Amino acid sequence: MILSALGFSIMGALVKLCGEGGIPVMEIVTARSLVSLILSILDVKRKKLSPFGQRKGLLLMRGVVGVFALVCVYYALTALPFAEATVLQYLHPMFTTFLAVLFLRERLQLSTLLCIGLSLLGLVLIVRPEFAFGKNSANYSQLALIAAIAGAFGSALAYVLVRQLSKTEDPSVIILYFPVIALPVALILLGDGFVWPQGWQWLWLTLVGVATQVGQIGLTKAMQVETASKTTSYAYLQVVFAAVLGYVVFGEVPSMWTWLGSAFILIGAATSMLWKK
Repeated sequence: MILSALGFSIMGALVKLCGEGGIPVMEIVTARSLVSLILSILDVKRKKLSPFGQRKGLLLMRGVVGVFALVCVYYALTALPFAEATVLQYLHPMFTTFLAVLFLRERLQLSTLLCIGLSLLGLVLIVRPEFAFGKNSANYSQLALIAAIAGAFGSALAYVLVRQLSKTEDPSVIILYFPVIALPVALILLGDGFVWPQGWQWLWLTLVGVATQVGQIGLTKAMQVETASKTTSYAYLQVVFAAVLGYVVFGEVPSMWTWLGSAFILIGAATSMLWKK
């Protein structure tokens, strides 16, 4: 999950770079899906697996949900400051926990509840809604905030599906189904909005797919050995990576509220990770 968090953080930074360079969101999704499709096919062939899997309906559903979440998350990354956009994605452990209880019959652990409670407090401090903070509220795009929350819910549903699929499917097959669905959908939605990449943008678009593949492999393998609600709490380490990348790559200095909110989120993650010890 640490490797997964690092991979997704690098992906997010590359998505933001592409967005600031004028590359449309659906074009980024297309590039990401194409690279992921090539890598996934090679991986499935290397393992000599059937690419169709055993539970095709559930695999297709995971792919559709993943596309929805990806589009929402990518839009939020291009419309919000990088650290804040990354942190807002972490509503998904709350959604994951309830979905896992409802559909996977997983037991709620006290450490998970503490993690969620502390993390939600941190998120409130970062978003700073006007009704609660008045003049100190954050002036963020409402559409971007909605996209971030919708992306978090979609990610949670995708994680629950991955947890269920990991009982019968190889991680490489689970990962393959996403680009199989995402690529044609992204091409249709992109339409005639293609923007020809310039210079380094070719590399950035390629690395979006590579970094995402690293994140997906780490996530899927982690889901095989731990509960969905517990595993996703480790992903909060992405907040640390995002803060560092936001400063180094974009020169963004998070506000005091962001640092304070992130502290609560990281304390929540540490509570979940160290609870067994």
